[in-house]
Amino acid sequence: MTLHDRSRYGRYAGGPDPLAPPVDLAEALDAVAEDVMDGYSPRHALQEFLRRGGRDRDGLDTLARRVQERRRDLLNRHRLDGTLDEVRKLLDTAVLEERKQLARDAMMDNTDRAIREMQLQNLPPSTAAAVNELASYDWQSGTAREAYKRIKDLLGREVLDQRFAGMKQALENATDEDREAVSDMLRALNGLLGKHRRGEDTAADFQEFMAKHGQHFPENPQSVEELVDALAKRSAAAQRLLQSMSPEQREELMRLSAQAFGSAGLMDQLNELDGNLQALRPGEDWNGSEAFDGQEGLGLGDGTGVLQDLAELDGLSEQLSQSYNGSRLDDLDLDSLTRQLGPDAAVSARTLAEIERAMEDGGYLRRGPDGDLRLSPQAVRRLGKSLLQDTARQLSGRQGQRDTRLAGAAGEQTGSSRPWEFGDAEPWDVTRTMTNAIQRTMSDGGNPARELRLTPEDIEVAETEARSQAAVVLLVDVSFSMAAEGRWVPMKRTALALHHLISTRFRGDRLQLVTFGRYAQSMDIGELTALPALREQGTNLHHGLLLAGRFFRRHPSMQHVLLVVTDGEPTAHLLPDGDSWFNWPPDTETIRVTVAELDRLGRSGVQATFFRLGDDPGLERFVQRMARRIDARVVAPDVGGLGAAVVGEYLRAHVRSSYSDTDWAL
Repeated sequence: MTLHDRSRYGRYAGGPDPLAPPVDLAEALDAVAEDVMDGYSPRHALQEFLRRGGRDRDGLDTLARRVQERRRDLLNRHRLDGTLDEVRKLLDTAVLEERKQLARDAMMDNTDRAIREMQLQNLPPSTAAAVNELASYDWQSGTAREAYKRIKDLLGREVLDQRFAGMKQALENATDEDREAVSDMLRALNGLLGKHRRGEDTAADFQEFMAKHGQHFPENPQSVEELVDALAKRSAAAQRLLQSMSPEQREELMRLSAQAFGSAGLMDQLNELDGNLQALRPGEDWNGSEAFDGQEGLGLGDGTGVLQDLAELDGLSEQLSQSYNGSRLDDLDLDSLTRQLGPDAAVSARTLAEIERAMEDGGYLRRGPDGDLRLSPQAVRRLGKSLLQDTARQLSGRQGQRDTRLAGAAGEQTGSSRPWEFGDAEPWDVTRTMTNAIQRTMSDGGNPARELRLTPEDIEVAETEARSQAAVVLLVDVSFSMAAEGRWVPMKRTALALHHLISTRFRGDRLQLVTFGRYAQSMDIGELTALPALREQGTNLHHGLLLAGRFFRRHPSMQHVLLVVTDGEPTAHLLPDGDSWFNWPPDTETIRVTVAELDRLGRSGVQATFFRLGDDPGLERFVQRMARRIDARVVAPDVGGLGAAVVGEYLRAHVRSSYSDTDWAL
């Protein structure tokens, strides 16, 4: 046997595509982190992203809107008297053809003709009553007799189609033997369900039933429970269909149903089936109704299918709302979503579920000591890398800046190399860089001997031992004005970018993050990222400088770098007893103790930069005076450029600390 003989190929239909690329979490992580930095909990931020969706996929809100649009379309397009219309047309055809025959038949007894014409003339206006009255009529026209027979056949197929989808088409032009086979199936089905209700059925009973009657069940149930589930959903939809009709329509159909296949026994069997299913699945919606307002008539079977669609849409709407306890996107019924909205909607939902699963199970969210979800260190690193790349692009666009990638800036070479990343101050490893370029050119089908171009991905830098190390304190203002003026998230993004740069490219440096509002506090990057916007007043730069000095004293051999981000003058200071004194406008004592602490840091040789946010004249005067006292720099970036300004100043201080004044001048 050849491989060709043994192989079968076709469309993949088994869950997620095994060849699909892994879900890209970058967009989701950026969006979640942005909301977290804005003060939302990680769980809320993730839910908001899933609701909004991404650039290339619908979110839950869009899918939910499409579900509601489809629901409205079904209700506004259809009406439920399709079967009544069909019966009425067939009845009109039968009566018309019979009258024609009575008029043509010259051999008929005039009295008999008159009686027949009178009976046809005086038929009740009710379609059901007219059909019932003609049940025993002796039709003279073969065409009329056939039309009337089709009424009974239509009714039989419709009432069966209500319980068994596809029966209307399957029994078209059916013989008496076919109808008897259906009757046998109903008797066997009721017998099986009756035994199941009493707990007397066995697996063999189900297998025997399916072996004989399985062709009537396209759902292909694998157990009696699955069989009951499928039948109960359809039967409950049939009941809701009747409840959705007007009382007149419902009465007409109930009376007509007695004529199904010309036998009342069929309805007895179906009523028994409904009773069994209601007893086995009482939780189904057996009493609901819908308000149809369209022009397209539906038969009983098709109408029941539409009611099933509406129930399925309601289920999807609840799943998409994610409003119940323990809700997860894994709860989404993708098969239902495909049926109702198409495969693209299912792909979007599956991708959102994978994002949710990956964010929670892949280590990007974790429980903090207080039990709340937080961004994990892995997520913070990934976010910091993304923010640093954004910062690099901003820095690369600046004009007149000295290139910080200076040979030897970071120290002596160790003999190893690694891929270049933004912020690297190490020299290039030329051999590895050229080798990478040659290999890439050849893999792309090019000829390195004729054309060789370097890309950033080719570059490798030589690992070095740092000549100098820096102790860096980033003081960030967390007073209420920072949040009120839209500076809260840019401040956090700046801290993340700087933290990632130091922890990955300048591992010998030490970074301390200090927030200062009414009080100052040292924080790790995860705590700062999750810090909600504070509404307390106070800008206690004095306390922040005290904490900075304590950090610098723990690293006496390092170069001390102080970076202060603020949007207001000091309005609070720390008292000897540990309380915070606040006053607006700034109190003279607050300014005095703040200046005194800054002078103390200046005498220790700290390199300081103040980042002034906003256009407050008082703040501008204050930071300029402070900068002159300790030979510090003042930078006034816009909010969007804060990250690039802080990282740029850090790199500037780091590079200067690696050279003598003569080296820098060169």
